[in-house]
Amino acid sequence: MTLATVPRYKPDRISEFGDHAVVIGGSVAGLLAARVLTDGFERVTIIERDPLPEDPTARRGVPQGRHVHVLETAGRQTFEDLFPGYGEELLSAGGLIIDLMSDFYHYERGDFLANGEKRLTMYNATRPLIEHLLRQRVMTIDGLELRAETQFVDYLTDESEIGIAGVTVRDGGGETDISAELVVDASGRTSTTPSWLDDHGFTAPEVEEVEIDVAYSTAMIERPPEDRRTFFVPHEPGRTRGVGMFPIEDGRWQATLFGVHGDHPPTERNAFIEFAESLPIAEIGQLLRTQPWVSEEISHYPFPTNQRLRYEHLSRFPDDFVVLGDALCSFNPIYGQGMSVAALESLQLHHTLAHGGREGIGIRFFENVTDIVDSPWSIAVGGDFKFSETTGPKPRGTDFINWYLGQLIRTAHSDGALREALVRVFMLEQPPESLFRPGVMWRVFKPT
Repeated sequence: MTLATVPRYKPDRISEFGDHAVVIGGSVAGLLAARVLTDGFERVTIIERDPLPEDPTARRGVPQGRHVHVLETAGRQTFEDLFPGYGEELLSAGGLIIDLMSDFYHYERGDFLANGEKRLTMYNATRPLIEHLLRQRVMTIDGLELRAETQFVDYLTDESEIGIAGVTVRDGGGETDISAELVVDASGRTSTTPSWLDDHGFTAPEVEEVEIDVAYSTAMIERPPEDRRTFFVPHEPGRTRGVGMFPIEDGRWQATLFGVHGDHPPTERNAFIEFAESLPIAEIGQLLRTQPWVSEEISHYPFPTNQRLRYEHLSRFPDDFVVLGDALCSFNPIYGQGMSVAALESLQLHHTLAHGGREGIGIRFFENVTDIVDSPWSIAVGGDFKFSETTGPKPRGTDFINWYLGQLIRTAHSDGALREALVRVFMLEQPPESLFRPGVMWRVFKPT
């Protein structure tokens, strides 16, 4: 499922489901889930272990936040549905709009993709700014409390011990029990839910891991205000290195170099530039050498594996309990899908509540959200399996799909319509199957 197949948000479809809901985790997934829950609960509490900055700065609990992030079409439109006017606020705070068909320089399979005839827009900003504006909007909602510097300790069970009845947390005042009619785990990859299930008589979900061993290094350089060039060079067979370089707020470029299967970018300035100059386009290295650097700091972030917890395979799960965000599935960040997938998952949480309330919500949500996760999972994992060194369960048909996409991308060097079709899939606007429609396949294989 993508934006084209998931029904849009309709707040009037939700009735009252309880007095109190708790969300564990105050990152993007947790903020979006909390926003959805305010439609059906009198009170919503977000539990966040980090101190929360008053301005858009990176925080410890989001180590990937210092690197390039993408707000794809599915994420942007869902943000707008949940928080009307969010896009204008992002632009007012310094974010930019770029045209994916002309400002975005995508180099793959030996050349740049052709410009498209239609204008397809994307908002560019840093992850701290995107999250900061979400958090500001959430905190204005009546009945919603965001408890920072509060550590989740344990789940509380009901008298039958088959349902979740709240959480135990720890802050400066010690441990406290918080009762709730619904609990959402949006705590990320470090979620303790699988071990809790195993310890309490439930079955922990099967975990699928696809190892790519990717790492990122990111620097900030100054950017002329009128220059909105955006560069993306993905890794591909024969080249384990790539880059995403995006214009962001405050007249800067954010340059994220990455490498897979141990070919990791350095964190020392001269070596960082040399790594960039090894890429097949000259612009990145030239800009890093000629533009002033915002600071000497180069942030680094390793990401060993794509990880998917198969909660949808469970036949038994605690009542009044849901898991979403990176606690459910986390992808190779090269593809920029995390925030937008979290948005679609929150949208599916809304629909799951609207179509059956709290009754068996965990099992129903996992079944409903499977199709949402399938598309980005196939994009990320399929792309990573372009390398023979990648290990883990390979989705059926991956080799054929990668061959076909290689043909499509080569043809898209001179065909803007094919580039548009590809962009709509990577922006989670259209499903991957759309690339196999007869009109698209004809353009890929038509005689030249």
